[in-house]
Amino acid sequence: MKKRLMAVLCAVTMLVGLTACGGSGAASSESDVEYIKNKGTLVVGITDFAPMDYKDDSGKWIGFDADMATKIASTLGVKVEFVEIDWDNKILELDNKSIDVVWNGMTLTNEVKNAMECTKPYLNNAQVVVVKNDIASDITTAEAASELQFAVEAGSAGEAAASDNNFTFTSVTSQADAVMEVEAGTSDACIIDLLMAGAMVGPGTSYPDLTTTSVELTTEEYGVGCRKGSDLAAYINDQFKALYDDGTINSIAEIYGVQYAIVAQ
Repeated sequence: MKKRLMAVLCAVTMLVGLTACGGSGAASSESDVEYIKNKGTLVVGITDFAPMDYKDDSGKWIGFDADMATKIASTLGVKVEFVEIDWDNKILELDNKSIDVVWNGMTLTNEVKNAMECTKPYLNNAQVVVVKNDIASDITTAEAASELQFAVEAGSAGEAAASDNNFTFTSVTSQADAVMEVEAGTSDACIIDLLMAGAMVGPGTSYPDLTTTSVELTTEEYGVGCRKGSDLAAYINDQFKALYDDGTINSIAEIYGVQYAIVAQ
C-alpha cells in the first residue's frame, strides 16, 4: 500500500514539475515582435484624431502618429494596418489581439500605464477647454468654466479632467464628436487635446467660430501602448531614439505642426 502511494505521489510530482517547466518555457518564448513579424502586419488601434490620425482626401490614414507607425512597421519588415476602435475599449482590444498597439495621442495616465506596456513619452500635450468665440473672453479659469455643459470623449483624459473638476458633461464617442457638439450648440464647451485643438478649431479650420481658451486643465505626455509585458514597447523606444537622432521625428512633426511638442529621446 505504501509503495503504491509513493508511486502515485512521485507521478504527481513529476507531472507538476513538467507542467511548470512547460509553462515557464512557453511564457519566456513569447515575443510580440516575432508575432508581428510572423503575421506580416502591425495592427494599430486609432480614432479619427487630427493631427495624430486622420484620413486624407483619398481615404489614406495620415497624421503624425500614423506616419510614425508606418515608419516603425517598415523597420519590422511588415505592413501597417489602421483600425478605428472605441477609445473606451482600447485595453480590451489590445488584450484580445484585435490590435497590436494603441497609437493615437494616448495620454500616459496611471490607468493606462498599469494596464499596458507603454513606451517612453514622445509628445507633450494638455487638456484644454474649447468654446464658441462669443463666450471665450469670459472663460479664463476652471471656475469660470464650471457653469458650462461639456462634451468629452469617453475614456479620455478630457473625461477625467471634467470629472476631477466636477464639471457637468456628456460622454461621446470621439474628440471630433465632442467638437461637433459645441458647434451644434448641444454643449457649451468641450475638453480636447491641445494638439488636436490647434488643428481643428479657429481661423482656417472647419470650425472658425470655435476657439481654444486659456484654460489648461492638465499637462500630460503621449505614449504608445502595447500588451502588458510585451517586448514591442522596448523595440519602439529603440526606434524612437534612432529616428530622433537622425532628424526623422522632427521632419514628420513639422508636416503636422507639432514639432514644438516633441519630447527628446
